[in-house]
Amino acid sequence: MSITKEQVLEALKNVEDPDLKKDLVTLGMIKDLEVDGKNVNFTVVLTTPACPMKEMIHKACVNAVLHYIDEEANVNVKMTSDVTSRKGSGPLLPNVKNIIGVASGKGGVGKSTVASNLALALVKLGASVGLVDADIYGPSQTIMFNVMDAKPMTKAVDGVNKMMPIESFGVKLLSIGFFVDTSQALVWRGPMASKAVVQLFQEAHWGELDYMIIDLPPGTGDIHLTLVGAVPLNGVVIVSTPQFVALADAKKGVGMFQLPSINVPVLGIVENMSYFSPPDEPEKLYYIFGKDGAKKLAEELEVPLLGEIPLVQSICESGDSGNPAVLQDNTPQAIAYMEMARKVAQQVSIQNAKEPIVKVADVKW
Repeated sequence: MSITKEQVLEALKNVEDPDLKKDLVTLGMIKDLEVDGKNVNFTVVLTTPACPMKEMIHKACVNAVLHYIDEEANVNVKMTSDVTSRKGSGPLLPNVKNIIGVASGKGGVGKSTVASNLALALVKLGASVGLVDADIYGPSQTIMFNVMDAKPMTKAVDGVNKMMPIESFGVKLLSIGFFVDTSQALVWRGPMASKAVVQLFQEAHWGELDYMIIDLPPGTGDIHLTLVGAVPLNGVVIVSTPQFVALADAKKGVGMFQLPSINVPVLGIVENMSYFSPPDEPEKLYYIFGKDGAKKLAEELEVPLLGEIPLVQSICESGDSGNPAVLQDNTPQAIAYMEMARKVAQQVSIQNAKEPIVKVADVKW
């Protein structure tokens, strides 16, 4: 007997998205269903190209048809994605679906390195990505992307001149480092620095992006408050090392974003410099700065641990040379960054499903 579309949809109601806790049919993720005899073809539209459950969902869909309808069916499942968004439309960044801050409670924990590799990992996974270097007093993304000498051009967009971000490795990038002499100290008061950061959003033409990553300054201060009051953040990633001193400051960073007046979801914590493994003895792990610090903090704060990035010399070297570590395929550090990016995208999709819209924070001070 021939298989019907109704039978296929009924079978696929038994396949649940592990993160959203609803079946694929109810979520509207099944598209282009075609049935011809025992040939069944359809598309599963995931909420992100970085979905860590992609292979599992694919296998579950095939098995559902074979188990509930016909074990001799020929099932062809195409996996694609349409990145979800819960950002409200508005004059600022209307075509950017998701905005993710990367923050740290203190400097020196590798926040900018994590931000650059996160952006590149999302590009490798198929997303369109922008990166704003909002670390006004210590911009470093121009170095990490090897565009120190680049100068953004301007272009008329709807009759208004806009800055065009510099593109490197597929990431659209803007940084204060493009406009100032990075060899000189930037001596600006808070309001001036905050205004400069907002201009990177207001006066630039970013186009359509699935994700915008914001490399925030360390600590908690003027620029953070300005950004959450101007840009609708979908969530923030907190970077720390396993060391107690760093974790104490990371906890303060989490606390700032969880203030009722700010209320930005904390997507999770990334433990940078998690362990050292000698290249000639990869099975040996040395916990230079302590073990499981960020894991314990994540459990305490009830947020996910998004990644454990190893302490590897080539991460430093690749950042300095403008060839970020995630581009080094199949190395432990690249694998760690890719896994981190999948988990970040996963948490963004979960947040998008919880709330229909995200607005800027109502910051009064």
